[in-house]
Amino acid sequence: MNISWEKEADKNVFGEKLIPCSMDPLTGFFRDGCCSTGQTDHGTHTVCAIVTEEFLDFSRKQGNDLITPRPEYLFPGLKPGDRWCLCVLRWKEAYEAGVAPEVVLEATHERSLDFIPLDVLVKFAFSKK
Repeated sequence: MNISWEKEADKNVFGEKLIPCSMDPLTGFFRDGCCSTGQTDHGTHTVCAIVTEEFLDFSRKQGNDLITPRPEYLFPGLKPGDRWCLCVLRWKEAYEAGVAPEVVLEATHERSLDFIPLDVLVKFAFSKK
C-alpha cells in the first residue's frame, strides 16, 4: 500500500484559495493553520468552525473531548470562540443534533461538500456583524 502524506489542492467551498482557519490555536490536520486534507486525514478535518460551549459539550458527550489539552498531539484544548478545523462528519452530526457551530466558509475546504451541501454550510456562515 502506498500512502501519500501530500495534501490535496487547497480550495475552499467556493472553489477559491483556502485561507487559514487559525494560527492560535494552531489548527489543521497538518498543523499548518489551514483545513487542508489528504489521504492520511481519515477524519477529514475540513470544516473551519468557531466552537461554542454547546458544541464542545456535545462533542465530549460523543466521545471526542476537544477541551482537554493533549500535548502529544500538539492539541492545546479548545475554549468557546476558538477557530478549529473540525472533522466534517462531527460537524454534520452536531448540525443534525441542533448544536452546529458557525463556519468560516473561506477557510472550509471544498472536500466538505462531499458530505454537506453548500446551502447548509451557508446557513451557518460566520459573519463579522
